[in-house]
Amino acid sequence: MNFRTDLAVEAAEPHQLTAADVRQEHTREGELELTRMQVISPHGEQALGKPRGRYITAQFPPLSDDERQLETYAACLGRELAAMLPPEGTVLVVGLGNRTVTPDALGPATASMVLATRHIRGEFARTAGLDDLRPTAVVTPGVLGQTGTESSEIIRGVCREIHPVAVIVIDALAARSVARLGCTVQLCDTGISPGSGVGNDRRPLNREVLGIPVIGMGVPTVVDAATLVQELGGSPAPDRAASPMMVTPREIDLVIGRAARLIALSIHAALQPAYAPAELIAVAREM
Repeated sequence: MNFRTDLAVEAAEPHQLTAADVRQEHTREGELELTRMQVISPHGEQALGKPRGRYITAQFPPLSDDERQLETYAACLGRELAAMLPPEGTVLVVGLGNRTVTPDALGPATASMVLATRHIRGEFARTAGLDDLRPTAVVTPGVLGQTGTESSEIIRGVCREIHPVAVIVIDALAARSVARLGCTVQLCDTGISPGSGVGNDRRPLNREVLGIPVIGMGVPTVVDAATLVQELGGSPAPDRAASPMMVTPREIDLVIGRAARLIALSIHAALQPAYAPAELIAVAREM
């Protein structure tokens, strides 16, 4: 039985792959465990079901238990994100998902905490002492059922107008293991497929579609019910009973709020290193 997961580290676990297919490196910074993975070959790509590229997975204690280390985690994630981005130019931040469905609200919640700076320029920027801000645009495209428009169509239109050098896309993910919910962040340079976590794949947002680097960021917030039955009971559930269902933690509201703050802190650390990320979040919330 194939279990759904958006996490490259989970997709790699059942396979015995050589370094010619997938390279992995594990490091630790305090309570933050980093796995850097690069899918290299067509065989690795086929085995994992993931496009060739870089995947960085950070795991830490559950966000529902403690948020005191968010800025520490964000500093590390910000460095990893900055290494995937061009050093200069406008960056478009996209918050995917449905803000009215809590497990799917990670993207919009994060976008609300990212400070848009593309419009701060010229004499105003110089007199306000903000002329070293990197131009950043922020978009929350909603979902197809709300707008009648694919997220990829909206983002392509925005990119044609503002010409960003890269796009950061944030979305909620699905995990195979309950142990990864609310305590894992994945970054990748292969973009993202909206709705893939719940089996509702839409047109992907990646370099092939947009013509520029697309960095995907996400936190797993759901597990497929069939996967949960297998993990807890040791035997697969009948597809009819479990496959259409997704399971999320009861403290998901808390997880989404803290995970969104963590990703927003990481984005600010990568894009605006001269400023305190927490202060930029405070400014963004006042806008």
